[in-house]
Amino acid sequence: MSARANAKTTGSRSRKSRYWSAGVTRHSNALALEPNVFKKASPRAIAASLKRSAEHSRRRKAGAYQSAMSMLNFYVNRAGRSLSTADKARLQRAKDELRRLFGRERPTSSP
Repeated sequence: MSARANAKTTGSRSRKSRYWSAGVTRHSNALALEPNVFKKASPRAIAASLKRSAEHSRRRKAGAYQSAMSMLNFYVNRAGRSLSTADKARLQRAKDELRRLFGRERPTSSP
């Protein structure tokens, strides 16, 4: 059996191809993100950085709001169980802040 065929059967994979989502985050063709943008302490700072990146991008295919929100959702979905409850809440508040910055607030229900 060749080395290549053996590698396929044993399930060994290179570290580079193991986490496709890390590659998307690093090499996204839509937005040039500020380093560690999702680690910022303030939801407002996260939202402002995403908005800035989306508005300055010449490579995005959708509108600035959709691109920024998609990148935030992508990060939350890919982080999965490794995201603490506090981090998840902070990123959820960043979504609300992003909607506010783009003037897309959800209407509040009145009794």
